[in-house]
Amino acid sequence: MKKSSKTTAKKSPSKLQDGASCRVTGGVHQGKSGTVRDINTSKTGHVTITVVQANGERFKTLAKNVEVLG
Repeated sequence: MKKSSKTTAKKSPSKLQDGASCRVTGGVHQGKSGTVRDINTSKTGHVTITVVQANGERFKTLAKNVEVLG
């Protein structure tokens, strides 16, 4: 019997860094963009980030829902 292989798409850690421009592509904040701040990894392994928008508004989201720009 052949084992089915599951592949999970992981973000490249080199692209997701403090100060990078990003756009949220999923979740509650979908469509918003801003600057990445405060990257945290929880005990369970989920990576969360704080995004600061141009108007100064901040929100937290999961890194898997974020696309790094340029």
